[in-house]
Amino acid sequence: MPLQANLIFIILLFFGMALSGLIYLSTNQRSCSQELIEQVFATPAAKPNNLESQRSLRTSPGFQYKQPSLLAGRADVVSLSPWLAPIIWEGTFNPTLIDSIYKQHNISIATTVFALGKYTRFLKDLLESAEEHYFVGFRVHYYLFTDQPEAVPEVKMGENHRLTVRKVPSLDRWQDISMGRMEILEKLIANELMHEANYIFCLDVDTKFYGRWGSETLGNLVGVIHPWFFDYPRDSFTYERRPESKAFIAAGEGDYYYTAAAFGGTLEEIHRLTKTCREQLNADHENSIEAIWHEESHLNKYFLYNKPTKLLSPEYLWRDINISAGQIKIIRFSHVAKNNAEVRPNA
Repeated sequence: MPLQANLIFIILLFFGMALSGLIYLSTNQRSCSQELIEQVFATPAAKPNNLESQRSLRTSPGFQYKQPSLLAGRADVVSLSPWLAPIIWEGTFNPTLIDSIYKQHNISIATTVFALGKYTRFLKDLLESAEEHYFVGFRVHYYLFTDQPEAVPEVKMGENHRLTVRKVPSLDRWQDISMGRMEILEKLIANELMHEANYIFCLDVDTKFYGRWGSETLGNLVGVIHPWFFDYPRDSFTYERRPESKAFIAAGEGDYYYTAAAFGGTLEEIHRLTKTCREQLNADHENSIEAIWHEESHLNKYFLYNKPTKLLSPEYLWRDINISAGQIKIIRFSHVAKNNAEVRPNA
């Protein structure tokens, strides 16, 4: 009997130790899980610091506008991207309504333009047409970067519109002029604009406004669909296809082809975009490679993995040499016809 009793005691002791171990492990796992949950969910989310996140879509009592319809509208174009970002076309927004919403917030739009060398000849048409069509009724501050401040024409600015001219060095290659914009924009936003503007748009100088460009274009990150490729398959896009470049996009990838002649968004988003593109351009330079379409190639790579929250149709960047397209009901902004070999320093 003593031997049998000892055996039973040993079995019970072993069973008790095993049970205690399971209880400990279970308790410890619950404790770790709880700690992880607290780490992920208990930390308050960062407070949004851009207007687009904070803005309430309010209208004034008694404000009259045409009733929107769920059944009638543009049937010849797509007005929503696969990630549910709006694509802005004529007939997809009410300009009076959307202006009334944004004007309540007294927003300011910084706008950058680069005019070096012979490109200063395009300034007069751009600025005069902008004053007729670009964010009329809103606060706009143009920042013009040029190597020839004396060549900047006198253009009468509208109410709450102003122009600041900044001198920059001349460059021998138009490619360097094009690619150098990202670094200048990055520094301008970080050093000056963060507390002076709500949004920023970056525009090419060899352009002209022909129609409204207004508050319908505002968003966190805004890309403009290139007029040459809006109806092309992605395999026809002129992405950078060399894996050695930081702008590389593989065949079978890509959403739309975006132009670098116009893009914009909130200060935070465009600072992030320009910083990334500048870093990627520098990395390519160190590896002695230049992307096929310079900063535009890097912009398209950025937009592939950082989806724009709003897309502007080719109405917002056409080309005067393009043939007409049935989907384009209005040309709002366009590259003007020019002789590249004559205006580009090393064309």
